Amino acid sequence: MTKMLKCISPIDGSVFAERAVLSSEQARSAVAKAKAAQTEWANRPLQERIDLVLAGVAAVGAMNDEIVPELAHQMGRPVRYGGEFGGFEERATYMAKIADEALADIEIADDASFKKLIAREPHGVVLVVAPWNYPYMTAINTVAPALIAGNSVMLKHATQTLLVGERMAKAFHSAGVPEDVFQNVFLDHETTSELIAERSFGFVNFTGSVGGGKAMEQAAAGTFTGLGLELGGKDPGYVMEDADLDAAVDTLIDGAMFNAGQCCCGIERIYVVESLYDAFVEKAVAIVKNYKLGNPLNEATTIGPMAHKRFADEVRAQIKEAVDAGAVAHIETFAEDDGGAYLTPQILTNVNHDMRVMRDESFGPVVGIMKVKDDEEAIALMNDSDYGLTASLWTADVDRGMKIGRRIETGTVFMNRCDYLDPALCWTGCKDTGRGGGLSVIGYHNLTRPKSYHLKKAN
Repeated sequence: MTKMLKCISPIDGSVFAERAVLSSEQARSAVAKAKAAQTEWANRPLQERIDLVLAGVAAVGAMNDEIVPELAHQMGRPVRYGGEFGGFEERATYMAKIADEALADIEIADDASFKKLIAREPHGVVLVVAPWNYPYMTAINTVAPALIAGNSVMLKHATQTLLVGERMAKAFHSAGVPEDVFQNVFLDHETTSELIAERSFGFVNFTGSVGGGKAMEQAAAGTFTGLGLELGGKDPGYVMEDADLDAAVDTLIDGAMFNAGQCCCGIERIYVVESLYDAFVEKAVAIVKNYKLGNPLNEATTIGPMAHKRFADEVRAQIKEAVDAGAVAHIETFAEDDGGAYLTPQILTNVNHDMRVMRDESFGPVVGIMKVKDDEEAIALMNDSDYGLTASLWTADVDRGMKIGRRIETGTVFMNRCDYLDPALCWTGCKDTGRGGGLSVIGYHNLTRPKSYHLKKAN
């Protein structure tokens, strides 16, 4: 019997979409087509590949009026926020802009005796395994530069956002990207692991859980397949005595609660210097109490349901354990909280690092706030985590921010902002957050391999 992937809508628990997975034979056929098409694609002029990718991006933008409510049905983000096309286009456009320089040969010598250079070669077929929380933006981080660099791409999207890969493939094909060069595939975990173990791909990019990243590494063991892994996060914010308090509260609480807290680099723990602590908590609570929890198709809704009831159950469990251990919950249960996917956003104080809510990834609308006495205590607490994706520092002193940032075990240091991907900077992490790096020049380096030419000229 054919296995089906089902997207259960968080709006009402109904099946919003379902698709049949490819059999092992069908999946291998798709890989073969991608490999066969890649060589011709790589031989096209770079500018032609760039133009086709940007045309595909524009075609996605033309679908945005349909995409926004579709995303609300699939993963619960309110329609009032207008989807992801702004960031989707920004990232693709930037990667197109730097492609010439990032992929250019490095000339070492060209004299009477030798021509020496280092070139960048595409890996071949790149598998992109994308998550549901920002399904378009996370996918384009790799899809655009991989295609521009001359790879063919197979996109396997999360079941929760089952229709996103179809949308992207349809748009890119309509723009002229060959169907075998960019394929959307529906695969189960077993077939995905089989393909990786068989060296089907030159590179695999995975965004998801730590457990999923471990499964990818296990499947790739001994194949020497390149892996890019962005896994869990428990991103901290630190508010210093010279911070702009209102800006810090507004930005950090938005960073904790936007998208129902389901952000890779969402703020999950906040440390505030003693002198600002009480005012910070008071302002934070006031902001969250004004949120409107509800159906994401309603323009008045500011925070929608979590993408699935099981995700909300984990957040509820972390909150309950913390409160039972002495934490203070500041937000009374909203009337719209149904005990399922619709979850009251929560601010916790009197928390500590013995509590899972301050240690495990929550990936939901909850944040713990702790008082700290100085930079040393804040640095120790920020580093007391298995994860390292981003950290957000709040101070008027750039030198102080740099000094502290150098001591934090993280992939990105923000100052006076958070929860944003600048495509000019490498998106990377450390510890259980994973390895590798996307976007920027480094993103191109990870999606290609160096190839040296040492050519001795005839005398």
